[in-house]
Amino acid sequence: MVQVTPVARTQTQLRTLPWPRNVWRAAGPTTIDSMTPIPTRLRCHAVLLAVIALLLFGSIASARAESRYFRSSDGVRLHYLEVGQGQTIVFVPGWTMPAKIWEPQIRHFANSYRVIAFDPRGQGESEIARDGYTIDRRARDIAELLEQVGAPVVLVGWSLGVLESLEYVNLVGTDRLMGLVLVDNSIGEEPPPVSDPTFLKRLRENRTATTERFVRGMFRTPQSDMFLRQLMTSARGMPLEASVALLSYPYPRQHWKELAYRTDKPVLYVVSERFRGQAENFKKNRPEGHIEIFEKAGHALFVDEAERFNQVLGDFLVNDVRPPITENNKSKTQ
Repeated sequence: MVQVTPVARTQTQLRTLPWPRNVWRAAGPTTIDSMTPIPTRLRCHAVLLAVIALLLFGSIASARAESRYFRSSDGVRLHYLEVGQGQTIVFVPGWTMPAKIWEPQIRHFANSYRVIAFDPRGQGESEIARDGYTIDRRARDIAELLEQVGAPVVLVGWSLGVLESLEYVNLVGTDRLMGLVLVDNSIGEEPPPVSDPTFLKRLRENRTATTERFVRGMFRTPQSDMFLRQLMTSARGMPLEASVALLSYPYPRQHWKELAYRTDKPVLYVVSERFRGQAENFKKNRPEGHIEIFEKAGHALFVDEAERFNQVLGDFLVNDVRPPITENNKSKTQ
């Protein structure tokens, strides 16, 4: 049975929401960073009230979102956030990152869509399982999440979530998918990305410093220290060997390439400059696919350039994703 726990925050907690500065900027021109002296007392009070309201209520979707849990087939308690109604979008974060890193997308799409952000096992609010930190098991977790959701979805995977989403397609096919969005990871195309062969060694030797470098390196735009610290804490919440195991998947690059081209639903591939070559080759070899290259963004491009990312995803949802034909709407298509 699904256990539902409404997300509730005290005023103190709401004052310290750790979302990045550019998320606040999306709410309007009056932000903490842009405050300047106002010539009249009345306008000064108005600005102060606006800032307080923004701090208390600016994260509208988070305030409405509900925390939901389900048990995986191997008994692990997994968490996801849910808000909104309509066509369903499921967001899967990357390696060791929490569901709430998708906050800019949760906030933006909640008014028109049913939005779900998943905490994979060992991440965010999900249980730190003793095992199952493999690409196959985590893809199975996604499959069981979608069974729990009970509706066709547009699946959005970022970073390691790209590979887990592709492996989901390999395990169970695309019947539950209306579209697939792959965000900033290799899909096995040419050219292969340049990787850091020392990363795992450094992670084992000095996890704190390596995690900090990793998290800060995900962004090209300034982020608040509170936001970055929360991501670092979340990343270190997973057992070290589990985090290493997640990066030790046994498949060759060709495996991911075959899955990317095998997918028979609309595909959007959104990448930073690092994966430009792969994106261009994907578009060349699959002309009906869609690509978008964020030249000035970091790995977490959906945070760095949240407004642009939301526009790209929104266009894909409107122009390319079609709800599946069911008995209820079949007559409308005939």
